[in-house]
Amino acid sequence: MNALSTSGRGTPARLGLYYGLGAYAAWGLLPVYFKLLGSVGAGEVVAQRVVWSVVFIAILIALRGSFPVLRAALANRRAVALLAVSALLIAVNWLVYIWAVMQGHVLAASLGYFLNPLVNVALGMIFLRERLGRVQGVAVLLAGIGVLVLATQATEGLWISLVLAVSFSLYGLVRKIVPVESLEGLAIETLILAPFALGWLVWIGRQGTLAFGHDLGFSLLLAAAGVFTAVPLLLFAAAARRMPYVELGLLQYLAPMLQFLLAVLVYGETMTTAHLICFGFIWTALAVYAGGNIAELRRVRALERAAV
Repeated sequence: MNALSTSGRGTPARLGLYYGLGAYAAWGLLPVYFKLLGSVGAGEVVAQRVVWSVVFIAILIALRGSFPVLRAALANRRAVALLAVSALLIAVNWLVYIWAVMQGHVLAASLGYFLNPLVNVALGMIFLRERLGRVQGVAVLLAGIGVLVLATQATEGLWISLVLAVSFSLYGLVRKIVPVESLEGLAIETLILAPFALGWLVWIGRQGTLAFGHDLGFSLLLAAAGVFTAVPLLLFAAAARRMPYVELGLLQYLAPMLQFLLAVLVYGETMTTAHLICFGFIWTALAVYAGGNIAELRRVRALERAAV
């Protein structure tokens, strides 16, 4: 059953939908934050994200009293091994994305996240044996045509798009199959990355290029990376465990849509005819998908009323 057609506000699929919307809205607006850090190298920003995420997540775990759950997760060798893979994938994704935003390639980044849902659909069908409904199939086909039009015209930054799409799709797939809750899973991922992040910060500090610590306001802005990193990832991980991967993939169009609008309307990146065609197909796909879910919701409610 589709996430939007699930009855009851507390059902896992409906909660997954809300979590997913929150995650993708936050990710869609992240370029604003990274543009503010434009004078810092992408490597330091990623390292600061990891370090301050550890701090922020440790506070959350303490408030929730989840340290026993975390210890149990750490004792699961298979889970830790899988989380090491997901940690590597998200680190690559962060580095490429931040570099792209800082270098003025927000459009290329948005294309990557337009491709991302289509990769998710493929992974969901291949590894999770999920099936597309007729409405979903039409929506994916329309969106795929739109993204293909844009991809053929974006060869300069296409590598950025492909790396972002593949790395984050694989990350989502790994997180879906790891038997660890979202908060504890993210805690383990950041703990795995923390030694490398700290090592990088120490190294650039010795080189005299460390930005953190020279200005209080700017240092606090860097430290806020922990919150801006952890919250969307927690929402995403929670969504991935509660809704079908195919539907999660379609929901992801919200983030690149916001990124695209920022790129064109705020940062003045060039919008070509290919971009216009692509968005036409994508909006049509979303309209088809939403219409199908609304029709299904009405059908289910009608059956529920008839059964009373």
